[in-house]
Amino acid sequence: MGNPKAFLEIHRQEAGYRPIHDRIHDFGEVEQTLNARERKLQASRCMDCGVPFCHWACPLGNKAPEWNDALYKGDWELAYRLLSATNPFPEFTGRICPALCEKACVLNRFNHEPTTNREDECAIMEAAFREGYITMRHPERNGRRVAVIGAGPAGLAAADALNMKGYSVTVFEKNENAGGLLRYGIPNFKLNKAVIDRRLYLMEQEGIEFRYNSEYSEYSEYSEYDALVIATGTPTARDLTIPGRELRGVHLALELLSQQNRVLAGMEFSADERITAKDKDVLVIGGGDTGSDCIGTAHRQGCRSVTQIEIMPRPVEGPEDPQNPWPNWPRTLKTTSSHEEGCTRRWNINTLEFLGENGRLTGVKVQEIDWKPNPEGGRPIMVEKGKPEIIKAELCLLAMGFLKPEHPQYPDNVFICGDAQNGASLVVRAMASGKATAAKVDDFLRK
Repeated sequence: MGNPKAFLEIHRQEAGYRPIHDRIHDFGEVEQTLNARERKLQASRCMDCGVPFCHWACPLGNKAPEWNDALYKGDWELAYRLLSATNPFPEFTGRICPALCEKACVLNRFNHEPTTNREDECAIMEAAFREGYITMRHPERNGRRVAVIGAGPAGLAAADALNMKGYSVTVFEKNENAGGLLRYGIPNFKLNKAVIDRRLYLMEQEGIEFRYNSEYSEYSEYSEYDALVIATGTPTARDLTIPGRELRGVHLALELLSQQNRVLAGMEFSADERITAKDKDVLVIGGGDTGSDCIGTAHRQGCRSVTQIEIMPRPVEGPEDPQNPWPNWPRTLKTTSSHEEGCTRRWNINTLEFLGENGRLTGVKVQEIDWKPNPEGGRPIMVEKGKPEIIKAELCLLAMGFLKPEHPQYPDNVFICGDAQNGASLVVRAMASGKATAAKVDDFLRK
């Protein structure tokens, strides 16, 4: 702990976002960075707690007090070594992680100004790439081969860990490139895809083989491998089967997000295939991060307006959640950079019907509701409130989450990880699952 009084003397400082009038005209990353001096000052605020709740909260077990101290002292290389010892891809989590560690930070309990772990993490990794701290690793091969199905964060983490243990790893990916939701779900304004490409180049140079456009069907097709890791994510989005679902203009959120990312990568689509919010009133159904990503994408495509509705009640405002107190993650109202760009947000709204003319969406009939306690316990009861209304929309995006996949009984040498195992969750949890699964594979093959 380099400066024992820093948390008393220095306030939390975030890098913030680019100005709205500037960022909504491109898909460049919205988040800015602090200079090296300011970043070191922020790292100095870490108290090196006797019980580091940040370490407890992080699915990867990142040792934030250790690398924050190294960063404060100006030893960026040591900070990188400490960070990469637990986190395989800090350049990803440093940009898109919700930072469970920060909500569990003792300073968050003390004055709601936790250490800026996520931004510090990103800064450390960018310095590591810039200064050449990252070098190619070439582990000695043990003669065993492992196939990984899926190149999302869980599959990439599993592949990286197994490669470092000496296994010859082949990653099979159904899409034309690796990254999973990192590449095809998260917009470029949150994660520039060059960041993914930079990491993939390293992984390829270190011996991992990637095979693209390879659809997984049966585990028996990979009998030539000593073990198989299934990291196929949650491919099935939750749909809304109500009248009018077939109208043109009603899409699953990932249909928009993945297509837009592919367009930015140079892929072309016909006018009939193209999903765009240009000059349209947009309705987003679903109040989570995917819905927020749709809002930001709609603005950059040139929409007229965006409305976001959520069937659940409005979360509590303020930094604390009485129902989920520190050091747990508080379920409080979240306002993202996309929300700041302009959006009407409504809660307790149920969707009844998609309305259209000549096969195209023109509006959505919705109903305001309330939730009442269930006398028998369990899920609250939904009751109508007021009269149905129509929200004008020429584009409606369904961002209501994903269905947890079901799997058959596999042989002992087949392992499942990430969202494919646990259902849709955070990138950092998927990476932690990939690492843990790699350890299980290693233990199985050694025995």
